[in-house]
Amino acid sequence: MGLTSAPGEPAQYRCVGIGVGPANLSLASLLHSHPEAPHLFLDRKDSFGWHDGQQIPGATLQVSMFKDLVSLSDPTNPFSFLSYLHEQGRVYHFLNARFSDVPRLEFRNYLAWAAERNENVAFGEDVREVGFDDGRFVVRTDRRTVTAENIAVGVGNRPWVPEHGRKLLGPTQFHISEFMDKAHGLHGKRVVVVGGGQSGAEAFLDLISRPDAERPQRVAWISRRGNYFPIDDSPFTNDFYMPSHSDYFYGLPAPDRAAFNARHILTSDGISESTLRDIYQRIYIHRFVENGSPELAGLFPNREVTGVTQGKGGTWGLAVRHNDESGDTEYYEADVVVWATGFRPAAMDFLAPIADRLEREGDELRIDEDYAVQWDGPVDRNIFVQNAAMGQRGLADPNLSLNARRSRRIADRLLGLNSDEQLASFVAWSTKEGTKVPWSA
Repeated sequence: MGLTSAPGEPAQYRCVGIGVGPANLSLASLLHSHPEAPHLFLDRKDSFGWHDGQQIPGATLQVSMFKDLVSLSDPTNPFSFLSYLHEQGRVYHFLNARFSDVPRLEFRNYLAWAAERNENVAFGEDVREVGFDDGRFVVRTDRRTVTAENIAVGVGNRPWVPEHGRKLLGPTQFHISEFMDKAHGLHGKRVVVVGGGQSGAEAFLDLISRPDAERPQRVAWISRRGNYFPIDDSPFTNDFYMPSHSDYFYGLPAPDRAAFNARHILTSDGISESTLRDIYQRIYIHRFVENGSPELAGLFPNREVTGVTQGKGGTWGLAVRHNDESGDTEYYEADVVVWATGFRPAAMDFLAPIADRLEREGDELRIDEDYAVQWDGPVDRNIFVQNAAMGQRGLADPNLSLNARRSRRIADRLLGLNSDEQLASFVAWSTKEGTKVPWSA
């Protein structure tokens, strides 16, 4: 509940959050036990959703269940994944099931549960603009006006499709985020999946695994990468997703940060080994055991789609260039095209009234160590941004791995606290004082 300074004036909050995905939902969960800091989190959607259009059966998380909204920052918090299982009465069932990885739909349901039981979260309210007046932020929605000492922006990402496909999107050419709604009635049709990450792999596996009466005639999988590479999930690689490395990364020069993200993209955007194994086994069984059509699955890595045209009868023609044989162009005909080409940070047009006061670093808003945007306003009035600073905070920024820790940093700033950090990595990332090994000179 907000605080009203006088009758008829807008409700005043310590923090107003814009967007309720996992990032801001984490912050709302950590702030819930602090009524001394009134807060409100708003989302334009009518109810909580998290990749609902690509909850493909069998899809699982690529991170531990402990990387939930709160556990890695506040393990006793009532909004943890374990609390969710316990309240649902199925904690023993979950243990007995011995999932190697948490079903993604289960985690989505957990997030929805956390949103529904938090009275400081409101859906169906669209934030139109954020201004700053008389020492406070003025947040105008399609329903009301409220004021806040601080703003937390967590609007997430939007689907991204290359320009040559973007203008042709529709019922038979769509982004992976719409897969569950549009990938129906494909029996006997030719489907092309574009994108070599986990989402593309899941779509390809689903399509080639369908029963005979629902299976496409042919499914081609095109990827720019040289092969269908697995996620690098080894222990020392996972140190990139620890707080100490995130802080080290933040202090690097911008060119070094960009080079690091490009070099280590597979630590975040590779394909789960279990998914790759399932795909290979499914192709093997279809071709050699069931004696199915050898044309069902087409694997085409190291290629890039350079153009899309519409053919007769609603078909699509894709021009594809091989990365190593660029002199030749391949052409693919398809009835349906699925773009598994990822996401980009969503627009923050509601910040337009104060946009010229905010510092930028490339395409991102420049943030400080606590994810607060650097701007020309009062130092005790902050605009925090979540899941929108991969260039400054690394591949872990849009990942669930440091979600709770990032929210903890923001919550501490809002509450005037200084929570204890976990022990640093085994790896000495920096040469700065305090990280030297005892035998160094």
